[in-house]
Amino acid sequence: MLNLGPIGLLSPWLLLGLLSLPVIWWLLRITPPSPRQVQFPPVRILRSLYTEEETPATTPLWLTILRMLLAVLIVAGLAHPVLNPQGEEDASGPLLLVVDDSWAAADGWSQREDVLDGLLTQAERAGQPVAILTTSPRLDGEPMRMSRLMPAAEARRIVAVVRPNGWKTDRGGAVQALRSTSFDTAPAVHWLSDGIDEGDASEFAQALADIGSVTVYREETAPAAVLPPEATASGLEVRVLRPEGGPSEARWLRVSAADGQVLARSQVEFAQGEAAATSQLTLPIELRNEAVSVGLEGYRSAAGVALLDDRWRRRPVGLVSGVDSEKRAQPLLSPEHYLERAIDPFADLRKGTIETLLERPLAVMILADIGRLTESQQSALGNWVDNGGVLLRFAGARVAQGGDDLVPVPLRAGRRALGGALSWSEPAPLAPFPETSPFRGLPIPDDVFVRRQVLAEPSLDLPALTWARLADGTPLVTGKARGQGWLILIHTTANADWSDLPLSGLFVGMLQRILQLSRGVAEDGVSRPLPPLTSLDGYGQLGTPPPAARPISADRVDETTAGPRSPAGYYGTDTSRRALNLTAGWEGIRAIGALPAGASERSYASGVELDLKPWLLSAAVLLALIDILIALALRGLLTVRTAGQAAAILLASMLLLPVGRGAVAQNGDQFALEATLETRLAYVLTGNSEIDDISRAGLIGLSEVLMQRTSIEPGPPMAVSVERDELVFFPLLYWPIVAAQPTLSDRAIARLSNYMRTGGTILFDTRDADLTVPGISRGVGAGGPESDRLRRILQRLDVPALMPVPQEHVLTKAFYLMQSFPGRFAGGRVWVEDRAGGVNDGVSSVVIGANDWAAAWALDEFGRPVAAVVPGGERQREMAYRFGVNLVMYTLTGNYKADQVHVPAILERLGQ
Repeated sequence: MLNLGPIGLLSPWLLLGLLSLPVIWWLLRITPPSPRQVQFPPVRILRSLYTEEETPATTPLWLTILRMLLAVLIVAGLAHPVLNPQGEEDASGPLLLVVDDSWAAADGWSQREDVLDGLLTQAERAGQPVAILTTSPRLDGEPMRMSRLMPAAEARRIVAVVRPNGWKTDRGGAVQALRSTSFDTAPAVHWLSDGIDEGDASEFAQALADIGSVTVYREETAPAAVLPPEATASGLEVRVLRPEGGPSEARWLRVSAADGQVLARSQVEFAQGEAAATSQLTLPIELRNEAVSVGLEGYRSAAGVALLDDRWRRRPVGLVSGVDSEKRAQPLLSPEHYLERAIDPFADLRKGTIETLLERPLAVMILADIGRLTESQQSALGNWVDNGGVLLRFAGARVAQGGDDLVPVPLRAGRRALGGALSWSEPAPLAPFPETSPFRGLPIPDDVFVRRQVLAEPSLDLPALTWARLADGTPLVTGKARGQGWLILIHTTANADWSDLPLSGLFVGMLQRILQLSRGVAEDGVSRPLPPLTSLDGYGQLGTPPPAARPISADRVDETTAGPRSPAGYYGTDTSRRALNLTAGWEGIRAIGALPAGASERSYASGVELDLKPWLLSAAVLLALIDILIALALRGLLTVRTAGQAAAILLASMLLLPVGRGAVAQNGDQFALEATLETRLAYVLTGNSEIDDISRAGLIGLSEVLMQRTSIEPGPPMAVSVERDELVFFPLLYWPIVAAQPTLSDRAIARLSNYMRTGGTILFDTRDADLTVPGISRGVGAGGPESDRLRRILQRLDVPALMPVPQEHVLTKAFYLMQSFPGRFAGGRVWVEDRAGGVNDGVSSVVIGANDWAAAWALDEFGRPVAAVVPGGERQREMAYRFGVNLVMYTLTGNYKADQVHVPAILERLGQ
C-alpha cells in the first residue's frame, strides 16, 4: 500500500497508466469527430450554397478534457484508493483487537462497528491473523480469555456477536488474560476504549504497550450517567454525571411510564468543566406513581437510565390523631407534628376521620393514640387491611386504657414507666433489630431512650411478631400480617412524651420501612430471594434477563453492584419488584488520562476506512454515459426517444452508486463461495472462545473420520453467526449451548426457522449430561443453565413435538448399528422430531442432546484427542465418532436409509 496523506492506494502500480494521458490527449486532438449526418434533398442543397458552417477538424477542447477526466477516473479507481487506511503500519505482525464492551460504549457502538470492519478489512488484505479480547466480565463468571489467532474472515463473524453489556469493564481481569498469552511477533494493538477510567486504565494501557504498538480510540462526546433520583415533596431530584473538563452543555431528562409515555421533561445544564449537574422534576402524585424510569433523551446506555420502583412513589397516607386541642395548639407536643415532618418527604399525608379517609385510596392508615374503635370503624378498617392496607397505630394514654382487636398482639391494661422518682428502673435504650425485622440494617442512635410503653401479653408467638424491642427484651414494635395487609403497633407515642424516638433520624427510617410494606417491597421475609424479572441491556433497554442472572436477597439490593450475575433491572415479581440501578452509589466518572509513551490516539469518527474504488469507477461509468450522449448529439442522432432511454440509464446508474456496502457484499460473496464449493459442516459461534475452539476442533475430527470411513469428503468446517450469516449452505449445524449466549434477535429466529423448514438440521448440544442424576429420567430442557437457555431458544422457534430416539429410528442404522449415542459423556437422552417421515425428506430438523459430542470428536493439530471421555474411555470415543457418522449420513441421505428397511421384505417377495 502507498500512503498519500489520508489516502492509501492498494494497487499503486496501476497509476503508471496515467503516463498514457499525453498520448490519449494527442489522439483525441487529432481525431476529428464523426461527420454529422444531415438529410440531403435537392432543395436543401440550394439553401446551403452560401452556408459558411464547417465541420470541425478536431475534437473540441471541452470534450477532450471530459474524456481525459474519464481516463483519470478509471486509472485512479483501478489503483484502489482508500480513505483513512487502518493499521497498515503494523501489518507485519498479528492484529489484536481490544474492545471495551461496557455501558459507556453503547451510545457510540455503531462507530465501533465501522472501525472494527475497517480494521478487519485491512487485516484481510494484508493476511494478518487476528485475536480478540473484550474487557467486560464474562457472563459465565469464568476468568477472561483472549481468543486464539484466526483469519480475519473468521474474526469478523465473532465480532458480529459482540454487543455492549450493561455493566463496567474489568480491565484488571483483561490484564491477566494478556499476561497469560504470548505472541511470536509483536502485534498491532488497537484498543477501542469506552473513554472511562475505572481505576485500572493506566495499568491496562501499559500492559498493552508492553506487547506491541498501541492505537487507542476515544469518543468525541463524553459518556454520561443518571444517578437514582432523590424523592422530594414536589417530585424527583435527579443528578447527572459526566467526566470533568467538558464544555458547557444542556441535556434533556425524560420521565417515562411503563407504556413508554413521557410524563415529564426537564433540562439539566452542565457548566464549563463541571462533572455533575442536578435537575428538579416536578410531578403530581398521580403521575409520579406511574413513573418507571428517568433517562437522558437521545442517549442509549444502561447508565443513562435510572429505574424507579415503589421507593420513589408517594403513597397516600391517612393520619388520625387522638390528641386534644391543647396539644394541637403546641406543635412540639402534638404527634401530628412529628409524623408530618417524618412522612411528608416521601408520602402524601392526608388528615381527617377514619370514615372520610377510607373514601379515597390509601396505602397506610396511621392512628396516633386512638383507643377503642367503634364496631363500624373496626369493620371498615378490617376489610381495608384484608385488601392490602397497612394499619399503623401508636400507643398513648387512650390505648393504655384498653383497645380493640385491630392490634397485632393482645395488650396489658395500663402502661409501664421506666425511670422517674417512684421507679427503680432507668429509661431503656433499643436492642439490635432481629434478622427478620423490616428495620434490619437501620443504625440505632445511642441517645434514643424509651421512658414509657404499653406492654404485650406474653405468648408463644410474641417473639416472632416482635420487630423491635428494648434492651430488656420487651417489645417496642410488633407487627402481624392480616389478609393481604398488616397490623402494626408502636408501643410508645408518636411525640416526645414517652420516648426520644420521634426526635431521631431512626424514626424517619422506621416509618419509611413501614410505608414500604404497603408497596409490597419489604414484605415479611426481608431476606427472601428476588428472582430477576427484567434486565437492562447495554443500550438501556429492558428485556429478558440473561441466563447467568441470579436472584438477589431483598435486603441486599441496595448493596449489590450490577454485573453479569446481577444485571441492572427489576427483581421480584410483577406485583412486588425492586429496581437495581447500574449507577447506584456512584460519586463520579473519570475519563482515561495520559497514555503510555509511543501510544497513538484516534477518534472513532476519524478511524473509519472508506473504500473509494467503487465511487471512482461509478463516476467513470456516469462520465462514459454522458460522453455517449454528447457524441449522439454532435452527430444529430439524439432524438426524444434516445434521450429518454439515456436518462433512464443514467438514473439507474445513480441508484447503483455505492453506499458503503461494498465490503459487506464482498464478504458475503466470499462466505457463500467458501460454503458452497465444498460440502462443509458448520458450528454456531457462541461468543465463548474456548467453546468455539472445541466446536471447530470437534468438526475437524469428525470430518477426518468421514473421509476415512465413508465416501463423503467434507471441506474444513466453518463458523457461522446466526445473527449475520446465511445458513442454507450447510446440511448440518452443530450448536453448543452456553448459558451466557446473547438473546437472539427476531431476524436470527426467522433465519433459523427458515433453515429448519427448508431441510437443514441443527444438533443442539447442552453439554451438561454429567449433571444427570443416576436413575432419574430427564426431559427436554431439564438440567443446568444451558438447558434453561435451550428451552428459551426452542420456545421462539417453530419446532414440532419431540420424542426420544426410538429403537427403529433411521439414526440408529444410517451407517452403523447403534442404540446409544455417547459423546464426552454418556447416558443423556437424544431427542428428535415426533412426526411423519414425509417432511424434509424424513430428516428431523432438530436433534437435541447433552453429551458434549464436539469434545469427544475434537483433535488437535497433531491429530490427538483433546478431551477425555468418561466413563468409557476410548471405546466411548469410537462410539461418539460412529454417532457423528450416522448423523451426517442421516442428514445427507434423508429417507433413502429408511427405505432400506424394506429391502429384506422386497427380496423375499421377489423370491416367491
